[in-house]
Amino acid sequence: MDIATLRSSHPDHWRKACALRVLAMDAVQAANSGHPGMPMGMADVATVLFERHLKFDASCPDWADRDRFVLSAGHGSMLLYGLLHLTGHADMTLDQIRAFRQWGAITAGHPEYGHASGVETTTGPLGQGLATAVGMAMAEESMRARWGAKIVDHRTWVIAGDGCLMEGISHEAIGLAGMQRLSRLIVLWDNNGISIDGKVSLSDITDQRARFAAAGWTVLSCDGHDPDDIDRALTAARASDRPVLVDCQTHIGYGSPKKQDTAGAHGSPLGPDEIAATRAIYGWDHGPFEIPEDLRAAWAAIGARGAAERAAWEGRLAALSEAKRAELARQLSGAAPRKLAATIRAIKKTAVETAPKIATRRASEIVLEAVNPVMPETIGGSADLTGSNNTRTKDMGIFAPENRAGRYVHYGIREHGMAAAMNGLALHGGVRAYGGTFLVFADYARGGMRLSSLMGLPVTYVLTHDSIGLGEDGPTHQPVEHLAMLRATPNLHVFRPADLTETAEAWELALTATRTPAVLALSRQNLPSVRTTFSGQNLTARGGYVLAEAGAKRQAILLATGSEVEIALAARAMLEAEGIGTRVVSMPCWELFEDQPPEYRRKVLPPGSVRVAVEAGIRFGWDRWLFGEGGRREKSGFVGMHGFGASAPADRLYKEFGITAEAVADKVRALLG
Repeated sequence: MDIATLRSSHPDHWRKACALRVLAMDAVQAANSGHPGMPMGMADVATVLFERHLKFDASCPDWADRDRFVLSAGHGSMLLYGLLHLTGHADMTLDQIRAFRQWGAITAGHPEYGHASGVETTTGPLGQGLATAVGMAMAEESMRARWGAKIVDHRTWVIAGDGCLMEGISHEAIGLAGMQRLSRLIVLWDNNGISIDGKVSLSDITDQRARFAAAGWTVLSCDGHDPDDIDRALTAARASDRPVLVDCQTHIGYGSPKKQDTAGAHGSPLGPDEIAATRAIYGWDHGPFEIPEDLRAAWAAIGARGAAERAAWEGRLAALSEAKRAELARQLSGAAPRKLAATIRAIKKTAVETAPKIATRRASEIVLEAVNPVMPETIGGSADLTGSNNTRTKDMGIFAPENRAGRYVHYGIREHGMAAAMNGLALHGGVRAYGGTFLVFADYARGGMRLSSLMGLPVTYVLTHDSIGLGEDGPTHQPVEHLAMLRATPNLHVFRPADLTETAEAWELALTATRTPAVLALSRQNLPSVRTTFSGQNLTARGGYVLAEAGAKRQAILLATGSEVEIALAARAMLEAEGIGTRVVSMPCWELFEDQPPEYRRKVLPPGSVRVAVEAGIRFGWDRWLFGEGGRREKSGFVGMHGFGASAPADRLYKEFGITAEAVADKVRALLG
């Protein structure tokens, strides 16, 4: 629909949508940075969505049964900020709009979860929002099965652009959503045919509608500038029994006389002259950031439209028993149940009594077998490696269209999609997500994992086959640099436990975290129990601790994680037999050790002794503990990997790469001179 027809046929709608357009133009121009074209093109769709379809109450942005709205095309963030401001979100003031992209403002260049109410997830890396929304829709289905439609009954809406659909993660996401028949998921495709380089046809000829249809989606279309046609498509989308793609055919930079339908409207300010010309075409004679009071009132009414529905929901919630309300509140808050601590203690006592020699992936399974029954909110899964990751327990059931009460997800070979979906599960609330793959395939999941850390989501990544110890699969599957990569990520706890006790403690920390995701790096090969006495204290929470003290006068400290702790203990026995007092420090989580007071770290790693670290990964990062923290470069050494692995049985690989107790003892002797 052309502008003249739109203005004459739908004057009220036109003015509401123009308020979004001019705020985007003005904010991007004031910042001299940003993306005005997408908000200008999708303003009509967004206006119809918020006015007629989205269930929300701006006065209560955290209402648990609200619809979720995800701006996957996060570069168009001013569309979202304009919507939040105009509908009355208290924190999204006009001053925040004016401060778009400036230091300290909640109006970041791309939407940042936790900065502003109404921002459901961090977006910007294209495709992540779409894939995250799949997890939100899964969480809604799961919670509705557990709590009933009177308490949980909402949709997840997404605005995605051409870039979102070109990213590989979109293929994983739409395949998973289609297979799961997530009928509460509706994606509005901003089909404007333009990317930063120019026309989309320069780089892509995919028939997106056919692609979604092939994945089991309902595919609809509309004129993205005709409010009646938009409303028709969105109404039909809500009636579908499958996830829906709505092809919204739009013009990027709608109304800009020189930049509409060009890359020039995509990623840079329009410029004062072009903004003035566009304002004239819009019939908008108000100054920068100026919204007439009648329009403000109209948008405020849209923001308050869901208040009655929220009040009715609160009445239904109040009708639940006190115990059910308390349990729902606990699950929504992310707090662990009281039984968790006792459950972990029982596992640790059994571990000390039985001293099992098992792989830590099996140890993780033992923990989950005890934890999942007392935490009904857990939703686990694996990227087609269930039998290897040991992530499914018998009580869970399979999450599927015919069994929404199931708590185990077969993600398929979709590591990246799994990571993003788990972010969505966590963001939705009411569930605690964990998922497994091999540690080496953290490469594939990396984009989603980084956003877990950036958003502070307590997602747990169960990453097994954590070293050359996996053996015959060879260097393509043997991670050597991955621990360093993950440890380099801010706000990520990387646990590499040595036995069942440390694994149980790591799980306890992961399941009680509120703002930090966790990685459990777990072995394929069996390992002996190294914690031989029970402690009610969670020693893993200290990050590093003295596992075995020197018998003779201390001359050496051995630092190790995971499967190499047993090697350090064997080396200690050799050295102690020679009168070389040797302490062994287990370091299951560097990040938590770094958080300890300096006095504690100095107690564990006092100066004066030689230090040798042993880990079946690369050295990168270990120097902090070897010759930092009171150590000395000339009195420190490392036993581990210095390149890629090889295909052979695990025992042979450890010998060939020199990761042995003998090598550790030799290193200590050499350092002592």
